Amino acid sequence: MNTIETIHISKGHFKLEEINSISTDTSTNKYCLKQSKIKNSICSKCYSMKSLTGYRKNMTKVLSKNSRLLSSSIIQTSLLPTINSLYFRFSSHGELINETHLINLVNITKKNKHCNFTLWTKRTDLIFRYFDNNKKPKNLILIFSNSLLDRPLKKPPKYFDKTFNNVTEKIPSINCHSKCKDCLLCYTKNKVTTIIEKVK
Repeated sequence: MNTIETIHISKGHFKLEEINSISTDTSTNKYCLKQSKIKNSICSKCYSMKSLTGYRKNMTKVLSKNSRLLSSSIIQTSLLPTINSLYFRFSSHGELINETHLINLVNITKKNKHCNFTLWTKRTDLIFRYFDNNKKPKNLILIFSNSLLDRPLKKPPKYFDKTFNNVTEKIPSINCHSKCKDCLLCYTKNKVTTIIEKVK
């Protein structure tokens, strides 16, 4: 008997307590592997790469399955997950693999109109190409993940709602310093377009 493979949903913990997510395998993502070699970038200090090749290596099996399912073909709506929460994160691990991956995430947001989804990505190439020809769902917040350390980006690129930036020293403008569920700056539409966090 054949079983239908389903997308794995990761339960939020630590900073992401109560914020569940759909992630992919950073350690096999060609884009991530290339970016991780760039010195003085946040990717060279990637927490996900370190954890998935170290103490959280047991997660790679389900995240690798997600990578394959989300990037290989468009999943029919009936097989996409139903999300029973108000806030949800895409890519707490990993990065967009290709346009098919992006389309599947967009379709999840369309299926779950009651939920607010946030996607962090550096892949402006995929975002521009897709949303130049497709409307962005109202319940999807796009956050440009700035790879440059200590150079906060104030203006989000086209189609993005906010930028997420990392700094190595404490500065007054840091506004990411608590659990996501207690802040929700990234998960709600508001006037804040620049999120800044100190590198841990």
